[in-house]
Amino acid sequence: MANKKDVTGLKIIIVGAGKIGSTLVGQLVKEGHDITVIDQRQALVDSITDTYDVMGITGNGASYSIQMEAGIEETDLLVAVTGSDELNLLCCTVAKQVAGCSTIARVRTPDYNNEVNYLRESLGLAMIINPEYEAALEASRMLIVPSALDVNSFVHGQAELIKFKVPADSKLDNISLMELSKRIKSRIHVCVVEREDNVIIPNGTFVLKADDTLSFVCKKTEVKKFLDEIGMKAKPVRNCLIVGGGTTSFYLATQLISMGIKVKIIESQRARCETLSLLLPDAVIINGDGTNEDLLNEEGIKDVDSFVPLTGIDEQNVLLALYAQKNSKAKVITKVTRTNFRGIISKMDIGSVLFPQNMTSEAITAYVRGMNNSKNSGNIQTLYHMYDNRVEAVEFSVGSNSKVTGNRIMDLKLKNNLLVSFIERNGKVFLPSGESTIESGDSVVIVTTHPGLKEIDDILA
Repeated sequence: MANKKDVTGLKIIIVGAGKIGSTLVGQLVKEGHDITVIDQRQALVDSITDTYDVMGITGNGASYSIQMEAGIEETDLLVAVTGSDELNLLCCTVAKQVAGCSTIARVRTPDYNNEVNYLRESLGLAMIINPEYEAALEASRMLIVPSALDVNSFVHGQAELIKFKVPADSKLDNISLMELSKRIKSRIHVCVVEREDNVIIPNGTFVLKADDTLSFVCKKTEVKKFLDEIGMKAKPVRNCLIVGGGTTSFYLATQLISMGIKVKIIESQRARCETLSLLLPDAVIINGDGTNEDLLNEEGIKDVDSFVPLTGIDEQNVLLALYAQKNSKAKVITKVTRTNFRGIISKMDIGSVLFPQNMTSEAITAYVRGMNNSKNSGNIQTLYHMYDNRVEAVEFSVGSNSKVTGNRIMDLKLKNNLLVSFIERNGKVFLPSGESTIESGDSVVIVTTHPGLKEIDDILA
């Protein structure tokens, strides 16, 4: 057990010290919260308490006595992210009965996924997190926009933040953002540019260069139009080869089949293949070693439109992605569960990368920031960390007590390196100008290099 640190944030118990739990601990400690970790595996508890200044308790997180030892009666939030859905739900139920605190459960089994609303309401959960399902949704969005390295969605899918690398022969090379806005018909905002190791929140005079990695935001309906205008037109994905037949593969295949995309899954375990054949009658299921070069070639990796390695081993996924990048023209999406080498992975040629742990951490962090906002100026709806956590994109719902409402954006004293990227008002999304105002009831997306925004008023200098 480690000594507790004096902090001014919330008191949070995290049950489950695996990859998701440890990622979450790292983020919440950085944001100044008082964390206690519970896990039945002593080695994992020791690893986290050696790394972070948190309390660690070895035991069953669903146990009343263990929760009492962890201080559940004074706890603001309990997050259960063990590998067992049932244990996570039981942990939350005990916490609600004992302390009435807010609770979040990781629930990933497909049988429960269709019952999320019922479970959340009947058990009084603040949130249910399904990392595998969210990873599948993000992968499917990337396949809709194959030119993109990353696709993040806001305001219930009405607007998207798209990341891509500027090709050497691009129309964007050596053009200022001001000039770009005059040459194109699409309405977009370039929010972030990464050049070499620097990230920039650009203004209108900023000049784009080949090999820049940039992120732009626009209405969902404008994405394809803009990419076509700048010469990055890509043929639609018609088929997908997936290696690994786990839960994420099932969710992704279900999404793709509903979109009219043909799916083939290579899975090594025969019993799982038989299960997938029953669950996914419209997919082709191959029983074999997806890391075998001859099998990959036999199943058409050189001609496939998209390739997604979803094995349970990061190293295999990375090697498969490298092979696909060299031997095919497929859109490649790679799942990586460990985030400690994210900086290195981001520089590798493995296509788009999924980090399910980060998706979970971001969703929970957004909720925690909302809990810690006592001014009622508005709550965080969505949070994304970008460019190796150097940039945040935060969606706020604007409350009636906010200081930013009723003023033109050009008259607000905003923090530097911060962009009001778009506003949703009464169901309509628009890109604001300096003359635009932010009003109560709006949803506003802020892109900034300043970490830890908790409320919309934090954009003010």
